[in-house]
Amino acid sequence: MYVVGSIIARLGSKRLAYKNLLPFAGRPLVGLGVEILRQAKRVDEIVVSTESELIARVALDFGATVLRRPVELAGDDVPSVPVFQHIVENHPCDVHVNFNINFPMCDPAVIDRAVELAERDGEALSKPFAVWAQSVERLANYVDPRNIPSAMQSIFEDERAGPLDVHTEQDLLDTYRAAQGAEPEGLPEGF
Repeated sequence: MYVVGSIIARLGSKRLAYKNLLPFAGRPLVGLGVEILRQAKRVDEIVVSTESELIARVALDFGATVLRRPVELAGDDVPSVPVFQHIVENHPCDVHVNFNINFPMCDPAVIDRAVELAERDGEALSKPFAVWAQSVERLANYVDPRNIPSAMQSIFEDERAGPLDVHTEQDLLDTYRAAQGAEPEGLPEGF
């Protein structure tokens, strides 16, 4: 069973500019995501899908393969499924697992569990929503990528996914404080 682990990372973020490049635990968020995927025992290849040269350079520095995302898949209104399909078209696999790096404290064991469930059931989604895995067959058969069935067999709760979903500066700071037990250096007043 060949497994591709992916991170989908755009440069533009409506809520937190350059989020995927911001430092967390001493590394850019996208680099930390690559490291977490690398620690998962079930992931054979790591692919970062991006439209950004800056993110691509960081991903390469951390040892990931970079897949340049076409313009039609790079907007903030594009659902994840077509991006996942683009990844598996270019990086064939049996199971695809996407790690949402908005959860920078996710334990790699959550990724392994999602892969295991996707192998068994065709799909798995962690709750909180840090990891989503699909068999290639399941991924190829989504009719409407904006309307994923909510009755997915393998939605599994796992607190190891991490306590916070980073979408704003405050989320990032709260996650940093939870992981580091301290304030980051050089914060502007008011944080």
